Amino acid sequence: MIELHRRTVVGLAALAAVAACSPDSTSRITAPDNASLSSSTGTAMRYQHARVCPGAEVGSARCHSWVRVDGTGAPLVTTGPSGYGPADLQSAYAVAGATGTGTIAIVDAYNDPNAEADLGVYRSQYGLPPCTTANGCFKKVGQTGGAVPGNNASWSQEISLDLDMASAICPSCKILLVEATSASFANLSAAVDEAVKLGANAISNSYGGPEYSSETTDQSHYNHPGVAITVSSGDNGYGVEFPAASQYVTAVGGTHLVRSSTARGWTETVWSGAGSGCSAYISKPTWQLDTGCSRRTVADVSAIADPNTGVAVYDSYQYRGRSGWMVFGGTSVSSPIIASIYVLAGNTGSINYGSYSYSHLSSLNDVTSGSNGSCGSSYLCTGKVGYDGPTGNGTPNGTGAF
Repeated sequence: MIELHRRTVVGLAALAAVAACSPDSTSRITAPDNASLSSSTGTAMRYQHARVCPGAEVGSARCHSWVRVDGTGAPLVTTGPSGYGPADLQSAYAVAGATGTGTIAIVDAYNDPNAEADLGVYRSQYGLPPCTTANGCFKKVGQTGGAVPGNNASWSQEISLDLDMASAICPSCKILLVEATSASFANLSAAVDEAVKLGANAISNSYGGPEYSSETTDQSHYNHPGVAITVSSGDNGYGVEFPAASQYVTAVGGTHLVRSSTARGWTETVWSGAGSGCSAYISKPTWQLDTGCSRRTVADVSAIADPNTGVAVYDSYQYRGRSGWMVFGGTSVSSPIIASIYVLAGNTGSINYGSYSYSHLSSLNDVTSGSNGSCGSSYLCTGKVGYDGPTGNGTPNGTGAF
């Protein structure tokens, strides 16, 4: 199901929620009328795009992915990949040629029945080695390690996105997909605990929801020293969500990524949808030294997220009657990218939550322009030299900050 928004480079305004995410057996997707469509404006290009999952109630989450859509609001399918692929992303973040031998876990809600097959299509398209159950590279389980939950088309798109990004950054890594029974924080956090139990080195969480007072205790499920846990910062612009607010995770913001004539070959600015700001409840970790928040500040680091400069994803489980190659954005892209770079770095056993990047700034690309909302031009919503809320300490320049 789908919720559409209008995004410009300076802000985000909600238009209409046209449906709700739930297992496929109990819901169907209805098309919006043309008045519900939105446009997306970026520095280099302009596309219509739509949120894959709707808003979440307190105590539950929604996925943070956005998909490019056509004039009817349905996902825009192409005959082949048209967004950034593995070579682009490895070039942008200086990890081409890096190899990892660990396990990246992906935690999402509901089941994608075509997850392994779609992963195979993506990897074959780009010449990546097979990652299958049979060869021991891929494993899919439910939140208690056993049976998987009911199918869901919206979250299947999120799952395909996450698996493809893990593959793009670390083709040699093993992938563990843990599917929560629902999008409640109780179930998603149980899936995180299961991923740790099954030996994940890093765990990507591309979801979030409104902060709530008891998150201060619920965040214990994300407290796993020696395992890098990444969480997408959000896609509503300036503002904080849980579990990105947890002091035990690496909160991952988002950027607009384009090729350039610089020595790096790429340029990034703040993505206007990235979440950022001050947590309402969670204490400031000792390794965060910014002075504008008395509590936890989001984010820590960042990567590509703008759907205008989106990534190629293959998903065959029909969503609004569409399946195939699509282009996605959202901090759902950046979270698995960062989790995968943690595994490439091979350093997760000594990681102290999100702290490592703060003492390894030379291995990051500082993002110094752009905004995700209104905060009086403060660093909390504006790209600045050094640390800022939307992009944290910056984007990966190799694996040294992870």
